[in-house]
Amino acid sequence: MNKDKIILSAALTGAATNRTHCPHIPYTPEEIGEEAKRAVDAGASIVHIHAREDDGTPSWRTEVFENIQKEVRKRCPDVIINYSTGALGISVEERTAHLPITQPEMAAFNMGSMNYAIFSKRRKQFLWNAVFENSFDTMMTVVKTMNENGICPEMECFDTGHIRNAEPLRLMGLIPANACYSLVMGVLGGIPATPENLIHQIKQVPEGAYWQTIVISRMQWKLCALATVMGGNIRVGLEDNFYLPNGEMAKSNGELVAQATQLVRNIGREPASIAETREWLNINRIS
Repeated sequence: MNKDKIILSAALTGAATNRTHCPHIPYTPEEIGEEAKRAVDAGASIVHIHAREDDGTPSWRTEVFENIQKEVRKRCPDVIINYSTGALGISVEERTAHLPITQPEMAAFNMGSMNYAIFSKRRKQFLWNAVFENSFDTMMTVVKTMNENGICPEMECFDTGHIRNAEPLRLMGLIPANACYSLVMGVLGGIPATPENLIHQIKQVPEGAYWQTIVISRMQWKLCALATVMGGNIRVGLEDNFYLPNGEMAKSNGELVAQATQLVRNIGREPASIAETREWLNINRIS
């Protein structure tokens, strides 16, 4: 694909935040479908999705994923769907049960165990903290499930060691050539979101591999600009950051993707179409 093109992903709804943090986070399958449409209309070719119950709590029920897929496909027939497999406190079997049922084009999995926390500097206390278990056994189980179902893996790397963790899996033949490296920054327990750290992370990615930035903070826009200049791809969305570059809270994922589209065009690149993204990532089927 033309390197002047850039793949824009939209993370529509995460699992750690709710409407007390941002009133525009989608919960229901219908709401997620509407947010997917707004993101695609603004320039996204991939939508990354966590499932939620209608009250906003995280869900791993396969029927919820099936309903989300139906609502997204109703509005966005050809968008690339990317489901999460990241969770705390449930088994790897529960985390992957939706994949054989829904068979999305892509799915994300985490490339190492870590402390995962939210800390209030003002209150000087943890608002939430846990250990996120992702052993090599867990990673192998997840990626084998993806391979068995023709799903392109997206490897979420929260620190430099996580990028390195892909090497033995690749040597074992578990990581396909089109697997994607996501450089996640700004989570307490992972690598901080700074320009210097992003440049360091980019240098660790194997030459020629697809990579994107995921920045969990208001540093998102500065580091998205840097990633665009460095030839990478970017993810935005209400899972990662609620705020537009001017400091206003976004009212939808579409507003965030529209800002990302304007950013990449200002730097001289252009969002890839869904068809171009499918060709680049060798994703031929539609879920």
